Formats: sequence, C-alpha cells, structure tokens
Amino acid sequence: MSDFDRAESSVLDVIRLRGYLLEHGVHVHGELSAELIAGGRSNLTYRLADANQAWVLRRPPTAGVTPSAHDVGREYQVTAALQKTSVPVAATVLECDDRAVIGAPFTIVEFVHGRIFRSEADLALLSDDEVASLHRELIRVLAELHAVSYREIGLGDLGRPEGFAARQVKRWRQQWDHVATRDAPDVDRLYNVLATRSWRAAEATIVHGDYRVDNALIDVQRASHMLALVDWEMSTIGDPLTDVAMMCAYQHRSFDFVVGDRAASTSDRWPGIDMIANDYSLASGRDLPGFHQYLALAYFKLAVIAEGIYSRYLAGAGTGPGFATSGQAVEGLLTAGVAIIGPP
Repeated sequence: MSDFDRAESSVLDVIRLRGYLLEHGVHVHGELSAELIAGGRSNLTYRLADANQAWVLRRPPTAGVTPSAHDVGREYQVTAALQKTSVPVAATVLECDDRAVIGAPFTIVEFVHGRIFRSEADLALLSDDEVASLHRELIRVLAELHAVSYREIGLGDLGRPEGFAARQVKRWRQQWDHVATRDAPDVDRLYNVLATRSWRAAEATIVHGDYRVDNALIDVQRASHMLALVDWEMSTIGDPLTDVAMMCAYQHRSFDFVVGDRAASTSDRWPGIDMIANDYSLASGRDLPGFHQYLALAYFKLAVIAEGIYSRYLAGAGTGPGFATSGQAVEGLLTAGVAIIGPP
C-alpha cells in the first residue's frame, strides 16, 4: 500500500461509520473494515465489509477538488432512480451529507462482484468472440440508458438539457482554467472552434458522462453480461451523443498515459470509432448528425480530465499507475480534437 493509500484509508473512522450505519438501519455483523480500492483520479472508493457482506462507499477526494465535479449525491440520486429500470446498477443503501461522520458527504451501495477490463492485459483473458460480446453489451446498455424516460423515474430536475452541448464547451474550458498546470495553445484553438459551432437541438436523455469499458462491472462467467454500470458522478440530462463520443475518445492512444498501461479501450482488439458509432446507431435507432463535433468535444473533455488528474497528483492527492504520466495525455488529445473539427 502506498503512502497515499494509507493516508486516504485513514480518512475513514470505521468505528463512527459503523455506528452511523447501525443507526440508519444497515445491519452490520461484527467489526467493519474499510479498504481503499480507487482514489485520486475521481471520487475515493472504499470497499466496506463485515463478517457477512460488503458495500462500496464513495466520497470526494481530499484535495484538488474540481468545481461541479465529485458530486456523490448526484451519483446516488441517479443510481437510486435507475433501480427499477433495465439499466444495471448497484443496489443503493444510504446517502449521508453529514460531514461529522467521516469529514465529507458519502454514499453507500451494495458491493457488486464483477470483472473490470481496464488494461489490454485484462482483455487478453478473453477470446475475440468474447471481446465482441463485451462490446455489444456496452452498446446495448448505453442504448437502454438513453431510452429510459428520465421524467418518469423522477429525474426531471437533474439537469438543463436545452443548449447542453454548448454549455459543455464552456464548462470544460472553465475546468481547464481551474486545473491547468501549463500553457497549452491548443486549448484555445479547440475551444474557439467548438464555441463558434452550432449544436443540434437533441432529444434529451440521461447521460452517464464518462461511459467506457472500465466503468462496467462484468459477470465473471459471461463477458456478454454487465452486472453494474458505475461512476455516475458526471451524469446529467443532456445530449446522448456526448456519451457515444466519450466512449470513442477513450480509444485514443494518449489515454494509455492516464491508465499507466496499455488501456483496454486503446487495444487493437477493441472495436474502432466507426464500429462503435454505427453499432450504437443501430441499437438506439438514432442518427449521429455532426458526430465529428461531438468527438472533438470529447477529446477536449478528456484532455481536461487528464490535466485534472495530473494537477491532483502534483498536489499530493494521488499516487500509483497513471498519476505521474496523465499530464502526457493532454497534448495528444487536444491535437486530435483540433484535427477532427478543423478551422472555424
């Protein structure tokens, strides 16, 4: 365990947390343990366990928090609303906004025992047919998510769908200003083009915001079956094509710097951008007009995310594979965005 992991693990007072769970109707059998299973890139994620069962606790990072990001309450709201839909999500347990318990708001869901395909080495465990099945399942779930009537499940107030893509352009430019660790001329070049383009009036859907293969927990026995889609912190109501574009943007080889290894999504065995876009169109019944703009926006967004991870690393809020190298992803992603969208 790294020094960072030890520090972040010590954030949780498991004795106080155990008492809080018992007070709120969660049955805890014996002592409660907590293990940090993800931290620094996004919200901190812990596996809680007692003698009989396990849960997942999510809370914001302890440093380098980006405005409007790391919203565990939003994650919980969306996950809870999706419980009775066909979209696979973890069962919700409780939400707490009382900072006195662990020093930050947090949420708890049931622990889902599934496989995560993060690296090319993970994909090597699958046959070509299983890789194709995994891709089809991701496409199927994304189409299912976008087909959910968000008003009917109580998410009518989650976001502002009008002008969503144009606001995303401005939002991620503002995020860059907050996290930037260097001058990057392509930020202005890409932003200036994106900001002057017209965006379609899209049919609003639930948007995951960070849709990719390693945000899916997959059945240990069947690569064709997703058990739960996780990491909903950037979810909202908006244009569904932004999800499709993000799934495609994660294919850029620069994403390897963020993972700290050859990523599953950049593997030569993973379907290409054209196949992802076409398969989604067929599964959802949606056309993808102006998709190159959405892809350019996705590269812009991913570049800012990579810079934010690197910024938190410099602030001492992250160690491990990908943290020290994530900044190297920025230039390639911005260049890809400028190249695909062209001049104003």
